[in-house]
Amino acid sequence: MRIHAIHTLYEERLARSTRPFLARGCKVQRCRQCMLRTHLCICEHRPLATSNAAFLLVMFDDEILKPSNTGRLIADVFEDTFAYIWSRTEPNADMLALLDDPQWQPYIVFPAEYAPEREVTAVTLEAGKRPLFIMLDGSWAEAKKMFRKSPYLDRFPLLSINPDKPSRYKMREASKDNQLGTAEVAARIIDLFGEHYNAELLDLWFDVFRENYIAGKMNRQLPEQSSLSILEKFMSTDENTL
Repeated sequence: MRIHAIHTLYEERLARSTRPFLARGCKVQRCRQCMLRTHLCICEHRPLATSNAAFLLVMFDDEILKPSNTGRLIADVFEDTFAYIWSRTEPNADMLALLDDPQWQPYIVFPAEYAPEREVTAVTLEAGKRPLFIMLDGSWAEAKKMFRKSPYLDRFPLLSINPDKPSRYKMREASKDNQLGTAEVAARIIDLFGEHYNAELLDLWFDVFRENYIAGKMNRQLPEQSSLSILEKFMSTDENTL
């Protein structure tokens, strides 16, 4: 099984905890990779996209420990995903080096209203570069704090999305009706980049996680026509026909 950046960061964050992280449902036995109840584990079904894009997840401290986090779904699907814990005063040196790496062209993904002068509406790459989409992963209040207090991100253009449908997240209460889960936002950004198959793949993987998470939380059976069966049917088609 492929161990990705979120798995590694989770173990590192857990190792430096001075006290247990008591998330809701903390007594439930969970898979340490997908964070679902062990009998609902989806790890063996993880899809892997072929993509020219990469993601950088800048995560608020405790977000990596939350079973409801969907940032890990991005790392499941996109091999080039990097993840670091945010620090206001001591940003990770490897993260800063990544942002300066000439192979990447970083874009920060955030609502345009917070920096309208930096907004761009398309991903336009310089020769030889690949896009690095920066996601601020946490609650909405935490994401705004990271955006305001991370001056090393101020030099990058801002990509924003305007959701035309409400979030399917349903695992946490959003402060605004149009707020999406991190993986949902990533799918919209990948679609904007032009990788429509990969956008649908991530959306469907999000559905699988969401359905299994809620089934575990509510002690329900999975539906006969499960999200996993829909994903598998989608993956059996030729992406070139989509």
